[in-house]
Amino acid sequence: MATEHVCEAAQPQVTPAGSWVGQAESSARAGAQIRTAGALRAPNFAWYFAGTTLINAAHWIQNVTLSWLIYDLTSSGALLGTLNLVRSIATVGLAPVAGVIIDRYPRRKLLYATSLWLCAISFGFGLVLLGNPAVVWPLFLFGFLGGIGQALCTPLRETIIFSIVPLSSAPRALALIQTGWAVMRSIGPAIGGFLILWVGPAGNFFVQAGAYALVSLTILKLHLPQQAPAEHSATAGSSFREGWNYISANRTTQAFLLMSAVLPLFIIPNFGALPPIYAKDVFSGGPDTLGALLSAIGIGGIAGGLVTAALTRVDRRGLLQLASLLLMSLSLIGVALSSELWMALLGMVLAGFFEMIYLTTNQTLLQISIPEALRGRVTGIISLRAGLFPIGAFIAGVGADWVGPQAMTLILAGISGAIAVIAFVGSPIIRDYRLSQALEAANAASQETS
Repeated sequence: MATEHVCEAAQPQVTPAGSWVGQAESSARAGAQIRTAGALRAPNFAWYFAGTTLINAAHWIQNVTLSWLIYDLTSSGALLGTLNLVRSIATVGLAPVAGVIIDRYPRRKLLYATSLWLCAISFGFGLVLLGNPAVVWPLFLFGFLGGIGQALCTPLRETIIFSIVPLSSAPRALALIQTGWAVMRSIGPAIGGFLILWVGPAGNFFVQAGAYALVSLTILKLHLPQQAPAEHSATAGSSFREGWNYISANRTTQAFLLMSAVLPLFIIPNFGALPPIYAKDVFSGGPDTLGALLSAIGIGGIAGGLVTAALTRVDRRGLLQLASLLLMSLSLIGVALSSELWMALLGMVLAGFFEMIYLTTNQTLLQISIPEALRGRVTGIISLRAGLFPIGAFIAGVGADWVGPQAMTLILAGISGAIAVIAFVGSPIIRDYRLSQALEAANAASQETS
């Protein structure tokens, strides 16, 4: 079968010295498939995409199940916020360590470890709920243990994508991965809600466990190039400092890392913290209105991901990032000024569309700026930005209580739009960034170290 021949060709040979022989050849074949026949026709990437989409599905189902459980059992918004904080503490606290682990240990084994860990805790907590459906404290334990798994799973999968596709195909591959995430963001909470009605909260956790078990099956089919032997530093701390020193010395990575902080602080709160307030207080609606607002964001995100995947000829990716940030900010300003629900829905679709272009472009440019030998450590440090999400949500929530949700959206979107203009005027690193030049530099650096 054609699939078998492709998989066999993708397996690299390794010299005794540990250099990669065959990776460039297999990457070129995979890249040709991604460019000419569509990424999902390259079996290796298709299995990776399937596994990542399953993880995203389980994640969104878990989010709605945990939130519903904690509020249904306690009727406490404070405890709901505390649960999210516990999960964030676990993820953010372990992110730098996770980066060191990714660079030190075989990534296939790490993929198995994370999927089996998440499967085990989901199944175990399902059993706990079967025994005592009204128990509360295990929710926080599960949130913490799940945060530990996500602390390794997220940067690991961000790192591996560059091992299975060539750099030239990475922008399109990342765009497709983000599109899958946007799809799950749109339908995952709804699936979770229906599952609560059909099989109960305990059954929901068994479904999550099944999804993570299927992820392990996709890993069986995934062919990863042999990892070059890591140059272990004396301690994990010194390995972490190597990643930190690289960020400190590389202005391009610094620039795009700072730009990545715009989303959790100024944009995502408009998609997460404020829509319930818009639905109830601005448009005098209920859960259906909230669902419509969230679905509009998801629809825009799906379209944005597909468009980004098609932008193969756009070389000025730094300019694309700034333009999408500015247009996203203007869309949110339109939402804040909307007097009718349909106008706000249109604004949310546009905001979700430009958000996905911005997010995918930013992730691509960040990863291309990182050398392969340090990718895990630097990606682990980058994952610390997850700690900004609860901060942004807190600021938006408190601000909405003081000045109202519309004024808060105007403030947040105004700041993000101003950042886009300031970066365009004052940062030639971002404004003049060309993807072709970055890919040439990354390929040259890779050849020097191979």
